[in-house]
Parts: sequence; structure tokens; C-alpha cells
Amino acid sequence: MTKAFKSTVLAALALTSINASAQNGVNSPYSRSGFGIMADRSMGFNKGMGGIAQGYRDGQSINIANPASLSSCDSLTALFDVGMSLQNGNYKINNLQKNAKNSSLDYFSFGFRARRGIGVAVSVLPVTNIGYNYSSTSEALQGQESVTSAYNFYGSGGLHQVMLSTGWQIAKPLSVGANIAYLYGDYSHTMNMQFSASNASSITRTYTADISTYSLDLSAQYIQRVSKKNTLVFGFTYGLGHNINNEAYRTTSTLSGTEMKATNDTINNAFQLPHTFTAGVTLYHSINFIAGADFELQKWSNVKFPQFSTGADNAKFGTTVGQFNDRMKVSAGLSWTPDPYSSTYTKRMSYKVGGFYSKSYANVEGVSLGEKPYEFGASAGFTFPISNANINNGGTPRLHISFQWVRTNVPFMNVTANTHGKLTENYLKCSVGMTFSDRWFYKLKFK
Repeated sequence: MTKAFKSTVLAALALTSINASAQNGVNSPYSRSGFGIMADRSMGFNKGMGGIAQGYRDGQSINIANPASLSSCDSLTALFDVGMSLQNGNYKINNLQKNAKNSSLDYFSFGFRARRGIGVAVSVLPVTNIGYNYSSTSEALQGQESVTSAYNFYGSGGLHQVMLSTGWQIAKPLSVGANIAYLYGDYSHTMNMQFSASNASSITRTYTADISTYSLDLSAQYIQRVSKKNTLVFGFTYGLGHNINNEAYRTTSTLSGTEMKATNDTINNAFQLPHTFTAGVTLYHSINFIAGADFELQKWSNVKFPQFSTGADNAKFGTTVGQFNDRMKVSAGLSWTPDPYSSTYTKRMSYKVGGFYSKSYANVEGVSLGEKPYEFGASAGFTFPISNANINNGGTPRLHISFQWVRTNVPFMNVTANTHGKLTENYLKCSVGMTFSDRWFYKLKFK
């Protein structure tokens, strides 16, 4: 996969044809690595806070990033949460750049309290996204300057999950939880190579797979009161890594003159999911101020994955370990609500700000150890209460609007010119989430 990514980014030097019609929320050469670009798992309530979630605990929000928080669900209220995003992306190498716009449905979630101290939620959300279509200009082959090559890369797909979450308060300060999900999706990566020599063959190579497996997260939250007005909530989540017993396929088509030849290769038990560790802490001051930070580690360096070959040679198709880096992410954010019970609407609003820094799991061959792909971003947002307070319809419906700026830097090695470069991607996102609440379990009394 490292060779594939190196060749992919080299071809992206031209960026002559970024496809702006993808509807999975991504349009990036970066998504060619692994299962694609990791989807943002934050929801409406925490997108403006940099996505912090491990210590977040609120009976009026569905926090599936740490399912132990579901034990705080209100006893009478059922919650519905849905979100979508609009995105403008700018992709740049040196003086060459392209823009692309995307929209995506981010998540849907429904949660309620099953019994005292136990909350349950059902959610549908993306895990990874793949979407790109770009070409290279003609470049002289190294050692054969009289022959030029041209490449075209395009791909689509991604992973999604349907998730059942539950949280249980086993003691007053301690809650535990679990996410059990059905993980499904597919990917298709196609690469076409053409050469200027009349006796050279054009080659088209397509990699495909259908993914169907499970995922399991185990979590905990611990509440520590510091003073009368200050409380800390510590959170931890572990994601189980395991084998995915699905097949990966490669089809190689060679066109020489008018003669077409095709070969097919298959790998059994081709994939793995990484072990994931996430920890965080959130401070609650009185009823109007929240601040927190999270750290996440995904052990991609130990994961096996099919190795893509983008050269003219028909190398053996196999699955190997060590193609990726461990992914690390640090995020922080805060939320301030001047007075949740004020008669002034702007004082009942919540104002949020946050940011994050992340090292990607994508590996790039030919660059120094200090030049791994990374991204960072900043966010700000608002939560608007729809009604005055927790009235008889069960809680306050809320509208969440957040704005995110994200920058991705992908170093690469141009083996033709023997130079280093960097592909930069800048995203401006507007996300809208809506939390509906309804009092389902209220017993009416008749006189």
C-alpha cells in the first residue's frame, strides 16, 4: 500500500480532474489509502467543541462515542438526533489547485432510558469515506526519458455501521457501556496507465472488496466532584481489533494493440480492524460551563490489508502488515451557556469553540520519518433552544449549527524529479444537527 500511495500522490501532481459529484462527503486523493478517510464521529452537540466526547455526560444528548454516558438519559424523554454537513474543499499542489463541494448526511440516532440507570440508543452513521477522480500529465519515465506515461485514478466507497449502544450506571460515580455494530460497505479503486511508446501496452488495474463484519466498543465514565460548583468526568473507550473474514479482488486488464487480456486474483481473510484506545476528561462548572479534552490512538501499524500495486509490473497480490501508521488524535473544546433559565433568548443559547490535531494512518514511502500526513482544524458553533425550558413535551428541542475549518497536509516523494512536495487540502464545513425530544413514558392522570 505504501507504493500505491506514493504513486497516487505523484499522479495527483496534476489534479486535472477532481470529481465534484460525490455524495459521500469527500473528494480527496487522500481517501485512496486503506478504508478511506475517517468520518467525523462527532454529533450536533459536540461538533463545535472539537468533537470531545469521552467525558461528556448530558441526559439530553446522545453521546455514542462513549456509550457509558447513556446511563444519564432522562427517565421520561425519548431523543431523536439527526445531522448533515455542507463542505467546500480546496486542493492544492504548488500553484495548481481545484475546488469541490460536497454534502453528506452525517448520522441518525434514537435514544431512551430502558430502566433506572440504563440508557439505550440505535444509530446509523458513516465510518470511512472514499471519493476521488484525478489524472496525471505526461511524465518521462525514470531512465527512459524518451517514453512518457499518463495515469488516471478514481475510486469510491466507504464503510458504514448500524449501531446498538447501551450505558449502565453500576454505582453512583461509575457507569459502563458498550457499542455493538454491524459494519458494512465496499470499495473500488481503479488505476489506468498509458505509455507513449507504440509497442507498450496500456494497463487497467481494479481493486474491489465487499466488507461485512461487526465492531465492538467498551467504555466507562467516572464522576468526581471537586467542589460545590465543579465536577470532573473521566471517560475511556476501547475498540476491539479483529480479523475481517472477507475477500479482496484484483482485476488486471492489458490492452496490446487490439488484443485484451484479463487476469483475476483473490485474497481470502484480507483485512483487519485496529485496536482503538480513547481517553478524556471534561470539567463541568456550575450549570453553564463545560470544558474538556480527548486523546485517541488507533493501532493501524499492526493491521493487515491488501497491498495495491500501481506499477506496470503484475506483482503478486497479497495482504501484508505494516502498511500504515498508528493514528493519533488530540481534541479540546468548551461550551458556555450564560443562563439556561433566563427569559432572554441569547442567554439560553450555548456558545462553543474547539480544535483538534491528528496524525493520519496513511503511510507515504520515500519521505523522512518527520513528514507523516497530518491534519488539524478549528471549530465554533451555537446551540439554539427551540422552546423556553423543559416543558411538558419532554425536554427542549435544540438546533445545533457549527462551522469547521480543517487543513490536511500530505507529503510525497516525486520519484521522477527526485523532489519532495506537499499536497494540501483545506475544508470549510457547515454542519447542522437537530435534537428532538418527546415525553414518551409520562403517565397521564385523569380526574
